[in-house]
Amino acid sequence: MMSDPARGHLAMLIFSALVAGSFSLGALIANLIDPMALTALRMALAAILMGAAAMAGGIPQGALHSPWRYLLLGGLYAVYFVLMFEGLKTAPPVSTAAVFTMTPVLSGLFGWLLLRQVMTGRMAAALVIGAAGALWVIFRGDPAAFLGFDVGRGEAIFFVGCAAHALYTPMVRRLNRGEPTRVFTFGTLVGGTLVLGVCAWPALATTGWSALPAIVWVTVAYLTVFATAISFWLVQFATLRLPSAKVMAYTYLTPVWVILWEAALGSALPEWRVLAGGTPVVLALLLLLKGGGR
Repeated sequence: MMSDPARGHLAMLIFSALVAGSFSLGALIANLIDPMALTALRMALAAILMGAAAMAGGIPQGALHSPWRYLLLGGLYAVYFVLMFEGLKTAPPVSTAAVFTMTPVLSGLFGWLLLRQVMTGRMAAALVIGAAGALWVIFRGDPAAFLGFDVGRGEAIFFVGCAAHALYTPMVRRLNRGEPTRVFTFGTLVGGTLVLGVCAWPALATTGWSALPAIVWVTVAYLTVFATAISFWLVQFATLRLPSAKVMAYTYLTPVWVILWEAALGSALPEWRVLAGGTPVVLALLLLLKGGGR
């Protein structure tokens, strides 16, 4: 039988592959629907799916205490989702995925501030190496762009979303009071749906839903099932078994998965000098996973 840390690692491996699909598919529809309307819809649908799973297993009475926890966590994840699609309007999927790999650094910082989780020397070195690889991809392998800090608007927008995602991870561990993962995930999705229902109401009311092309609905289905409901569950499952920085370490695999997704969807691959940034990113992942402990 797998140990708890091992199950956490497996959950995040699956998570990284599923999340990568949202970048590639999301880029196809980013300019076809308002990001807030899209995110509100996917979270509402995912809440229905996860709610069925939560109710089937039973919802403990204590899970209803302090509902503000779910509004806070759902709000953080909603910010991440909305800004991801806002960023994808102008940033290519591989570059956006590279920004996502900056999340472990931020998650490690928030993990220390909120949970006093201390990084080992190996973990700190891995985060620095991974961040260097991510920056190489973000700046398109161009030293001049790096020195001039020539960051695209889409990448900058998504970085703010990644900060919200990084804060979300240790907050799950801080706010969970023993609720089963499926129940806590359901509460978070409901909280995010309520927050977005208020903020996105104008966009929801003005979107021409019947006129949207089929690719939008295919993407919504994927995002709802795989990149929202299942990914929520996987992150919360892993967060309760692994340190925050190690959970987020799997984001380093996202650009690799995105490149595979892009190839499968028929898109041209980035230049070789951009792809070279994947080497330190994968090295960082291996360093973080060495030892496999908590």
